[in-house]
Amino acid sequence: MAVITQTLREVMSLDSNAPVIDFDEQWIDWGELAARVADIESLLEELGQGQGARIGALLHNGPGHIASILAVLASDRCLVTLNPVYPDETLGPDIEALGVPVVIGESADLDRPGVAAALEALDASVIEIGPLLETVRLRRTGSRRDNATAGETAIEMLTSGTTGKPKRVPLSRAAFDASFAAIASHDKSRDQNATVKLRSSTTLIINPVTHIGGIYGVIGALMVGRRICLVEKFSVDRWVGAVTRHRPKVAPAVPAALRMLIEADLPREHFSSLSAIISGTAPLSPDVVDTFLDKYGVPVLANYGATEFAGAIAAWSLPDFKAHWEEKKGAAGRIHESVQARIIDQETGDILLPGQEGVLELTGSQLGLKDGWLRTTDRAVIDEDNFLYVKGRADNAILRGGFKVHPDDIVRTLETHPSIREAAVIGVPDERLGEVPAAAIILKDGGQEPALDELKSFLRERLVPYQVPVHYQFVVDIPRTPSMKPAMLPLKKMFASDEQK
Repeated sequence: MAVITQTLREVMSLDSNAPVIDFDEQWIDWGELAARVADIESLLEELGQGQGARIGALLHNGPGHIASILAVLASDRCLVTLNPVYPDETLGPDIEALGVPVVIGESADLDRPGVAAALEALDASVIEIGPLLETVRLRRTGSRRDNATAGETAIEMLTSGTTGKPKRVPLSRAAFDASFAAIASHDKSRDQNATVKLRSSTTLIINPVTHIGGIYGVIGALMVGRRICLVEKFSVDRWVGAVTRHRPKVAPAVPAALRMLIEADLPREHFSSLSAIISGTAPLSPDVVDTFLDKYGVPVLANYGATEFAGAIAAWSLPDFKAHWEEKKGAAGRIHESVQARIIDQETGDILLPGQEGVLELTGSQLGLKDGWLRTTDRAVIDEDNFLYVKGRADNAILRGGFKVHPDDIVRTLETHPSIREAAVIGVPDERLGEVPAAAIILKDGGQEPALDELKSFLRERLVPYQVPVHYQFVVDIPRTPSMKPAMLPLKKMFASDEQK
């Protein structure tokens, strides 16, 4: 039995009366949570879905969804994440393509026409959960069977860059075990050899549990017996309320949230319990770190990770920040000892020296690699002290507030509009989100320029919200390379010089 499985089961059995989830300022205890976990496990057994079975789950940041996660992971089954933020046109085909024999979700998602039609076509069994742990019931018994098991895969995890065709990364239990072990040195209260016990401290969960940051935070907190404050969606008021209510030593905030907290000009005493802010998912400007430190007196500890890595592989610790921030500003942190990293020349494959910029490659047990190296899509530098500096992407993806947006998916959707002949999409700088999509559009001959509100509405019906461009230009032609491909640098300059709408 993997460490993650064994530990979760031990923690759930410690004290049924102890509080575990604060949701909307209402506590749920371990007994309530464990009861719903047992109900889900019982239905999975009744449906013949044993160890290794792939179980789909439509996940929100809600108590019922935490029960779904625990029921699957703590029984050596495989959690296949489904994102209910997607429109039916994306979510329905995703469900069908996965071929899972069982899907767990709340009624609001299961009743959506596209979801219901996909489940019917798949002939999957459906377990309905109450979002607040009210009930668990078998809503539909299907004939779908999946004879192949997931083996050691704990989660088939959606990447944050999932677009028109969702992409998942298989994460093994061994990878999670290695990842949680790797961060032990950053958490002095976490002793891998200590007896499992419940703690009075609370971890804030604000990132969506459909993404690695959110689910990683949930699993990591519960495995060490910490309570969680589950926030459905970030806002300054919700974040401040959670921090002032629970008085944690550490709290999460992505770069976009940090900027919002700075702009809110909050009283410094709101932050008095904090020794640090943990920030990931997107590049973090050193200026934001310095401003936050000056304004609120709290260090911001960046990290670098990805779904494919089962979490972070580099991070700032508080001792490192105090000792090295001034000389290492801009680093994503020091690479974990359990991970090997190198920088290579993208063209030649030559291994580069410390301080030289190239493409980042990684290896180690956390990545699920038995041998070989994983080439990332990031340009980076590793210095002589093993600090990692991420310089940008080696591909053309846009990183919007931590969400990876692929321009080609937006282009394809734009070009389905009846008035549009061709489009090109690039990322342009944004103070709050890092980058946002901008679209250059060529109309069809005789085509009428659509109103921006109409065009955005058209796109929202077909894309995830963070994919919808922020800036638009209607042009006669777009800058091109000799091979007639859109020329990225001239496009960026075009938007930079434009008085953007």
